[in-house]
Amino acid sequence: MAEYQLSTEELARLSVDDYEAENPLRPDAVILEGTAHNGKPCRMVDNTASVPADELQALFDHLIAEETFGISGTSVSGGSTIRIGGPQGTHIQIGEDIYRIVLFPYEARIERF
Repeated sequence: MAEYQLSTEELARLSVDDYEAENPLRPDAVILEGTAHNGKPCRMVDNTASVPADELQALFDHLIAEETFGISGTSVSGGSTIRIGGPQGTHIQIGEDIYRIVLFPYEARIERF
């Protein structure tokens, strides 16, 4: 499977469906489900199937506790418009490995970096 890397600007323009079309879930992806601070369902997807279960659960619990899930407005650096509900991407280190994490309003997805 080819790796697909998006710039921050490209990522900000995508919907969950657009992202999934370019980055399909692996058959063995690990999915945790929970409830966001506002009572809505949320989930954490490890699309690498390589993050240790305890680390994945701890990260998911932290994102819920920090009220990360939900609709928010962001603008691309230097942009003059705000996109409501667009995804955000960053990198995280778990153990010795670095991953890309993509945050949608009610889903956090871990991908290979």
